[in-house]
Amino acid sequence: MTDRWTTLDLEGELLTRRQMIAYGRRFARAGRGAWYSFAIEVVWQFLVQTTRFRVRGSRHIPKSGGVLVASNHLSFADPTTLTAFCLAAGRVPRYLAKASLWKLPVVGRVMRSGRHIPVYRGAATAAEAYRDLVASVRAGECVAIFPEGTFSNDPDGWPMRGKTGVVRAALETGAPVIPVANWGTHHLLPSTAKLPRALPRKTVELIAGPPVDLSDLVGRELTRAVLEEATARIMAAITELLVSIRGEQPSVAA
Repeated sequence: MTDRWTTLDLEGELLTRRQMIAYGRRFARAGRGAWYSFAIEVVWQFLVQTTRFRVRGSRHIPKSGGVLVASNHLSFADPTTLTAFCLAAGRVPRYLAKASLWKLPVVGRVMRSGRHIPVYRGAATAAEAYRDLVASVRAGECVAIFPEGTFSNDPDGWPMRGKTGVVRAALETGAPVIPVANWGTHHLLPSTAKLPRALPRKTVELIAGPPVDLSDLVGRELTRAVLEEATARIMAAITELLVSIRGEQPSVAA
């Protein structure tokens, strides 16, 4: 196997270390910013040594234009693996993150460099974050979101009910929402662990599906019922992708 391969060539295969390195060479680089780019390269080298990816469905992430990529959430490692998945699909993801990160010496530089969106506490500042989110999508950016808003507390790791906040941006802008299931990061970095569990190497699986169909909801008044229906569709799509990875169904509704 040479280092030159397309995503379609190896989709569904468990990547070797050599193939992980080749996967990283496919990453989008334009528009990352110096500090965000530095962080990506450092973290990716760590993932090459500690994980083996299996990826599917990256063709569903559009190559250009505003898009929201919605993933389940199990670990602090989720943004790193989801970022790699988006980069290999040709997009540089931006994130909504708590504003306190911008105050940290190195992390703050990464957040500013990556043009991520700070979220402050309080109604007025939350509205500003939403405004910036909509502006980012309308400017043609890829914004990665975790609709649950926190780690799943389901004992078996199934997605919980999503929050409706970010769905507003999808319905207001009409941008596609691409569901992604991200599985295995909780073995690499459990939510209760302080340090990654690097050995043995962990398998991380990522799969994207086609855009969630929200066409009948776009343009309607954003009532609670409309927002909840849109959110439920997104979470159902994510759950179905996770079912395809795990080969089992949730025992109860998450």
